[in-house]
Amino acid sequence: MDYPVHLYKVLYPNNALIASQLKPEQFADHYTVGSDKHYNGKVIFAELDPAYRHPYFPINEALAHVKPHPDGRPKATKFISNYRVLEHIELSAIDKLFIATAQGYVQALEAEEMPPASEDDGLAIYAEISPMTMLILSDLNNRQFGRFITDPGSFQSAPAQFYTKLNVDILGFIEYFKQYPFTNSPISSIHPSALRDAVEELSKYKDKHNKGLCLNSSLSTVSYKQIDRGFTFARGEEMKFFAMPPLDDIEHNNFKFFRNM
Repeated sequence: MDYPVHLYKVLYPNNALIASQLKPEQFADHYTVGSDKHYNGKVIFAELDPAYRHPYFPINEALAHVKPHPDGRPKATKFISNYRVLEHIELSAIDKLFIATAQGYVQALEAEEMPPASEDDGLAIYAEISPMTMLILSDLNNRQFGRFITDPGSFQSAPAQFYTKLNVDILGFIEYFKQYPFTNSPISSIHPSALRDAVEELSKYKDKHNKGLCLNSSLSTVSYKQIDRGFTFARGEEMKFFAMPPLDDIEHNNFKFFRNM
C-alpha cells in the first residue's frame, strides 16, 4: 500500500527534521503514546511543503528509506537531521503548525497576520522553544523580540527562532505578591521573588530590554491555555505567525484537546 510522505519539523521536545508516512494526528499519537522512545509530554511540530528541498538536508536520500513495513504498516519516522535544522528551513515552506497534548490530542494552527505591535505594549514573558529554550522577561513587542533574538550582531541570538509569548499579568501579579508573599508563581519554574527582581531590574536600567528568567522554556509545565495569541517563527525581518484559536472555539470543536491542554 502506498502512503503519502510528510516532512515534519519537530520543535518540541527535540529538534529534528523527520520524514513520515503518518498523518499529523497519527504522528502526534506515535510521538506521545505510541513510540518505544519512552517520551511523555507535549509535542509541537510543523508540517513542511513535501516538495521542500535544501542542500543541507539529504531529503531525497532519506525518502528512499521511507517505505511501508512488510506487514503493510506505514513508516512512522525517518530522521533526516537533528542539528541546525530550523536555520536551514525557509519560513515559506512551513504549511501548518500542530500542538499536541501528552495524551496525543492535536490542535492544528494556521498562519495568520501577526497582531499589531500596539497590542503588545508592556512587559512580556517569552518562551523560546527552538533552537534556544529560555524564558525571557522583555519589554519588546513580539516583532521586536523576534528581530532581537535572531540579530546576527547579538551574542544571544540564533539564525532563526521559534517562540511564543505567555499570557501572564506580570505587574498585576507583582502587586499581589507584595501583599501575599506566599502566593504561587504564575509559572512554576520561576520563583515569585525572581520574577519581582527581574521586573525591578528592567525598570531600573532603561537601556536593558531583556532579562533571562529560566534556562528552560518550561513548556512541560505550562498549559497551552497560557499561550498568548499564538506562536512565531522569526528570521530577522522575516516572520511567520501561527494563531491560537479562541479557547471557546477549541472547546467547541476539539474538546478532547481542550480538556487536556
